[in-house]
Amino acid sequence: MNQAFIFNDDLSFNNEEDAWCLTAQLSGQLITIYYHSFELKQLDSIDTCTKYDLEEVAELWLEKNDIEENIIHINLK
Repeated sequence: MNQAFIFNDDLSFNNEEDAWCLTAQLSGQLITIYYHSFELKQLDSIDTCTKYDLEEVAELWLEKNDIEENIIHINLK
């Protein structure tokens, strides 16, 4: 099945999770994606190019994993 996220334009830093987060829709379900990375945490803002890279990381995650909840935590190295 060919699934793809539809990303919202709401990338922001979440202090509670200590990670950048972004919401997306998948088959009508709202998903929150948290990106955990030491390097990303150091940034005050994320440019468009990096945002697209993060979206691609989420798409690759979706190819290998099933969504069990409406929250995804992706650890970047």
